[in-house]
Amino acid sequence: MKKYITGYLIGLLLSVSSLLAQKITADPVISGKCLSYEASGSQAVFHCENNVNVLLKICSPGIVKLWYEQGKFQRNNESFAVVNENIDNAGTLSVSEQPGSYEIFTSELIVRINKNPFQVRFFDKYQKLLLEDFQGKGFVKETQRQVSYKTLRPNEHFFGLGEKSGGLDRRGKTFRMWNSDKPCYATDEDPLYKSIPFFMSNFGYGIFFDNTYKSVFNFGASSNEYYSFESPGGEMAYYFIFGPSYKQIIERYTQLTGKPIMPPEWAFGFSQCRGMYTNEKLAREVAGEFRKRQIPCDIIYQDIGWTQNLQDFEWRKENYQNPKQMVSDLAAQGFKMIVSQDPVISQNNKKQWREADSLGYFAKDIRTGKSYDMPWPWGGNCGVVDFTRPGVADWWGSYQQKVLNDGVRGFWTDMGEPAWSNEEDADRLNMKHYLGMHDEIHNVYGFNWDKAVTEQFEKRNPNKRVFQMTRSCFAGMQRYTFAWSGDSGDGNDVLNGWNKLAAQVSLAQSAGMGLIPFWTTDISGYCGDIKDREAFAELYIRWMQFGVFNPLSRAHHEGDYAAEPWTFGADAERLCREAISLKYKLHPYIYTYARNAYDTGLPLMRALLLEYPDDVETFKLDGQFLLGKEILVAPVVEKEASEKQVYLPQGEWIDFNDGKTVHRGKQWITYPVTLSTIPMFVKRGSIIPQMPVQQYIGEKKNAPVGFDIYPAAEGRSAGFTLYEDDGETNDYKKDICVRTDVKCQTEKDAYVVTVQNRDENRCVELKHNRNFGVKIRLEKIPVKVELNGTKLKFVSPEKMGRSWFELSATASASWDKDTNTFWIKWQDNGEKVEISIRK
Repeated sequence: MKKYITGYLIGLLLSVSSLLAQKITADPVISGKCLSYEASGSQAVFHCENNVNVLLKICSPGIVKLWYEQGKFQRNNESFAVVNENIDNAGTLSVSEQPGSYEIFTSELIVRINKNPFQVRFFDKYQKLLLEDFQGKGFVKETQRQVSYKTLRPNEHFFGLGEKSGGLDRRGKTFRMWNSDKPCYATDEDPLYKSIPFFMSNFGYGIFFDNTYKSVFNFGASSNEYYSFESPGGEMAYYFIFGPSYKQIIERYTQLTGKPIMPPEWAFGFSQCRGMYTNEKLAREVAGEFRKRQIPCDIIYQDIGWTQNLQDFEWRKENYQNPKQMVSDLAAQGFKMIVSQDPVISQNNKKQWREADSLGYFAKDIRTGKSYDMPWPWGGNCGVVDFTRPGVADWWGSYQQKVLNDGVRGFWTDMGEPAWSNEEDADRLNMKHYLGMHDEIHNVYGFNWDKAVTEQFEKRNPNKRVFQMTRSCFAGMQRYTFAWSGDSGDGNDVLNGWNKLAAQVSLAQSAGMGLIPFWTTDISGYCGDIKDREAFAELYIRWMQFGVFNPLSRAHHEGDYAAEPWTFGADAERLCREAISLKYKLHPYIYTYARNAYDTGLPLMRALLLEYPDDVETFKLDGQFLLGKEILVAPVVEKEASEKQVYLPQGEWIDFNDGKTVHRGKQWITYPVTLSTIPMFVKRGSIIPQMPVQQYIGEKKNAPVGFDIYPAAEGRSAGFTLYEDDGETNDYKKDICVRTDVKCQTEKDAYVVTVQNRDENRCVELKHNRNFGVKIRLEKIPVKVELNGTKLKFVSPEKMGRSWFELSATASASWDKDTNTFWIKWQDNGEKVEISIRK
């Protein structure tokens, strides 16, 4: 009987425990009723039920920080992403208390907080509701899981989260932040390599969730009434960022997380890579072929096999006979060499591994207290370098400087997830870093590595621009690195990679909206065995025709499968040369927008919604983009295509390929294509600076710059400000540069082109002894042409072309009757020029 009673009591206790556990699960912590508040300076703290405290800080008139905590406000680590949350002098925050609410005003926003239940609502100054907590569930906590629910409007759409797949519009989908090594990833696969917990709404606001854990964003996949973002740990801290335009939201996010560094100017040329670019003989051969075949190229990469051991930064002895001389010889031909690095030390690399292990520079295994034993795709098991530990960056910098001293120009940081640390690899969660456990550090592991690489580069190579391209990163990465989209392509059948190519077009735009302006795909796709080169040629050509518009265009493929244009046949070589040459022609335009990215955070490859936010058609334009804001590109990504459906937004758009056909905007058009066609359009009222094709950036000193003018309507003007700097140093951060304003006013009987005195801001050495030119299509030859009041004589187009590089004190003009193109050139001396072209 006693045993029975005891057993009964034990069972009862277990039942009660189970019920209690269910109750805990059923009754998560919420803010409940607001009990009081206190304000100081630019912030206020609201005290709610359940010991929930809410910090509200005015960072600027359009940026508000909210931080929910149960108990004290404390962080394990300061924000990795945010560099400045005191953006504008917000003054003293004033809270206006009403019977049921509080109100806080800025010059741009009204923040209303209901007391019971605690609910935050954001309005613009015109009382338009922007965002509100869903039914008082702005903060819900279940043990370590914490969620913020927001009201979802029927016509609300979301964009951003950085380099994410699945199309531009995030509505109705769920995304996770967990940097993952996903070779040959699917077109809708998530998560991928990067975590940028920042998104924008078409209601005029953005949210940056400042949390490094495995956060989840649910944009209405579970309900049409609310959306949510959550994390399993860390802080429920986020920034509300008012626009109202997307461009303004991105600019303000840039203010929070820092400006993107500019790559060296040569980085905007073409670059070539292959998985087995790991020896001197091949590097020299490939470089020689590019120059012999007159295909422009600036960069030759070396993949990870270049190094003797992971990661000793020593050239592999059997592969490189005289690496320093090799780098020097390639540099003489205009090539820059970039080498790969991994964030680990192989145990086979006994000397360096023991050194790092003895110094405590590896992440630890909490089960053993020893350095974590990480399986690696090559080089054997490795130690994972802990870049959060003091002293590690300087140690790493001393190693990587060895190849920089040999003339190498930069790095691509690969496998920084770190590799094989995906969601299913739970064992990695036993890693402990100096700044925290792996669940907190995982998403910022690559970020801290890139930070060390760049800061050490700049420390040891003063005032020299770093080139550093990464695969895995977190918000704020733009301060240290650039990016590529990882291992794309179809690994099962490389010929079926068309949908993978198409997906890269929206991926590029998404990356740009996550403050990754300097980006590339692996042209050809990384994955797959290329066995039938003739069959693969069409896909390669189309990938190239998209890839040349990537700021950091790189052709790359796995293993020893060559991805050089000539390996796919004569037609592929010719068409790829044409595409790559176009990139070099547009270099002045592209480089100007690179500076714009530094100034504003706006990407070079832009989703059309950034420039046309009120056109709902742009929300779903996954297959086309703007290069800058004047050029629209709609790459062909379908096999054996004979036409391309293109949407043209408001305005008039001129066919870039023929220079004359005009299409009305706000409509879809059917554009005929052949294999040589890249559908491109220029908005009427634009000026596009171009230059002659060079085999590498800077090959021809003082190369001429021509301004192609697409005149505005009568009574209006077209304009462009050309940006130039030395291309190599960080002096651009001091605004040491040259800006040239060009304007074309359309009058009833004339076009008046003005090239203003150059703004030579402390940059005298950039005065160019070169030619400037203007090209414009006209219905007939001009009646009269004057430059600064002097009438010009005409020469033949052939003579004009031959003299394009020749300096002469006398300006000249030409008329090409076959294309109806008028061309004028003059020697640029930095002084104002006014050209009158009488119709």
